[in-house]
Amino acid sequence: MHKWTRRLRLIELSIQHGQYNKEFRRLFSCSHVVWSDSKQWKMVDFPPERIRNFGIIAHIDHGKSTLADRLLELTGTISSTAGANKQVLDKLKVERERGITVKAQTASMIHHLDNNPYLLNLIDTPGHVDFSWEVLRSLAACQGALLLVDATQGVQAQSLSVFHAAKERGVKIIPVLNKIDLPAADPERIMGQMSSTFGIDPDEVLQISAKTGLGVESVLEAIIERVPSPSPSPNTALKALLFDSSYDRYRGVISLFNVQSGVLRRGDKIQSCHTNKKYDVIDVGVMNPEETSTGSLHPGQVGYVACNMKQSTEAHIGDTFFRVGEPVAPLGSFKASKAMVYAGIFPIDNNDFPKLEESIHRLTLTDRSVTVQRESSTALGQGHRLGFLGTLHMDVFRQRLEDEYDANVIITSPSVPYEAVYRNGKTKMISNPVEFPEPGDFKVVEVREPMVKATIIVPDEYLGQMMELITSHRGGEIDHKYLDAGSTSARVMLQSVMPLSEVVTDFFDQLKHRSSGFASFDYEEVGYMKSDLHKMMFQLNGKPIDALAMIVHKSNIAKVGRAWTKKLREVIPRQLFEVAIQAVIGSKVQARETLSAIRKDVTAGLYGGHYERKLKHLERQKESKKKMKRVGNVELPQEAFFDMLRTKQGGK
Repeated sequence: MHKWTRRLRLIELSIQHGQYNKEFRRLFSCSHVVWSDSKQWKMVDFPPERIRNFGIIAHIDHGKSTLADRLLELTGTISSTAGANKQVLDKLKVERERGITVKAQTASMIHHLDNNPYLLNLIDTPGHVDFSWEVLRSLAACQGALLLVDATQGVQAQSLSVFHAAKERGVKIIPVLNKIDLPAADPERIMGQMSSTFGIDPDEVLQISAKTGLGVESVLEAIIERVPSPSPSPNTALKALLFDSSYDRYRGVISLFNVQSGVLRRGDKIQSCHTNKKYDVIDVGVMNPEETSTGSLHPGQVGYVACNMKQSTEAHIGDTFFRVGEPVAPLGSFKASKAMVYAGIFPIDNNDFPKLEESIHRLTLTDRSVTVQRESSTALGQGHRLGFLGTLHMDVFRQRLEDEYDANVIITSPSVPYEAVYRNGKTKMISNPVEFPEPGDFKVVEVREPMVKATIIVPDEYLGQMMELITSHRGGEIDHKYLDAGSTSARVMLQSVMPLSEVVTDFFDQLKHRSSGFASFDYEEVGYMKSDLHKMMFQLNGKPIDALAMIVHKSNIAKVGRAWTKKLREVIPRQLFEVAIQAVIGSKVQARETLSAIRKDVTAGLYGGHYERKLKHLERQKESKKKMKRVGNVELPQEAFFDMLRTKQGGK
């Protein structure tokens, strides 16, 4: 008892004198907050002209996280132990296992130039097309961006996408050529690509090696010299932009703010322009790279705010916050994420549904782009219909469920949202194939499917195979141009408009296979287009399996029907009666496979006699089989569903 009395007295004295000694820090070592030296983080010492907000944008695997590690080391934010820092900002297990970034992370650094301290706020963004929403959201809080290009691979498809996204938002772009230390690097040729593709002066390109640290010091200098400082509003009233949020099980929603004007302090009472809800600020600070409490944020600064926000749905990306009683005009709204791929998720054991529902709810608190809706299936039981930004996003979500919550789940085949236009002028969005209108429904005028503008960058020797691949996936309006004509290793950029449903199947796998892994791929939504689509159902002895329903284009009906019925025939266990496996559109059977019955040799005990004696037994068995077929139920076991939905070859 005496020990705890002493500790409480130490805490009381520390709070009174504003000092946090070793005993205080050790006692609260489990906290997420880093109690830093108040002299180091006096936020008032960083006026807007001493602040630089920037992000790192690039194609996947071009070295964004590695460069972030070197920047954090050079500024003294983290220790520079050789080989110890590997993707420090990639904090999720799935990020470290796959070697990719799936969520943008923020870190604040202090760097001195000409004896003047500068506050650098870094945002490390994902590189895969499925997480482009993270990039767009992060750019809203930046005035500059490092455009990273691999010196061995050159300009890739996602490099184009993030470049134009940054240009549209008026962000100052600093071109950086990475991995120049590799033997296969060709800096002169790649800088020529960047010049012809982006219109960048080769003299402005910084040549570095993020792995070895070569030239990284020049990146810090370029950030200070080239990136404009934030321009705060002359109004002294508090105005802060919410551009990201995460969920902490003990403190609720932790929001990332970019203060546009005024000062945000601990103890302030703030209000949302979007929801009009009021909150008490209980902690405020910067990411360094962990949470470091500073007590206040000043104009132009970026940091986290904990304000007792209980539900993540209250944290709207792009929302404007102000001090209660001092209303301000809201900042420009940010475009919300839009689900591109939908899939049903069900527990392997139906008794685990409550646990799975709770796991999905907790996981979506940290991934705001996932949409959730309950659904039930006659074959799989209770589950959820989830909307994702892409198939990789779906696979990452599944892995996080398994890793972080020990969930055993089945995910149905991914589908895309369709539009059904009715005669009364109404348009209905359909994300579940079961809800797709039946053939001959006179109320439906037309059905539309989402289209995307696909961009492929590939060496010119694979041009013919890429055009064949695009054509086989119903792509049209194919256009191509050479990025570095006249070179011995010229590359071609192809652009085509194609259905999103063709992209989410096996398109990416075939792309990498046909190009020997050299092709890069990116796409952007271009709206909906009328198409000849049909709902295909699969039946076992005339009973439909709703979990396997899919939307198929008219040109692929026979091919898809035969492939899936053959696969079902392989995974369904044999019964004591014959099972008819049919692919059906409306009332018309498109493909059929027959699973023969398990038969007992009823004539094995007969020796001699007339042959009609054997026929009598065989006819009796035949009649019993017919009766069993009428009353028997064929249930597709969970293992068969898992085998069906796990395969990538079923749909093609």
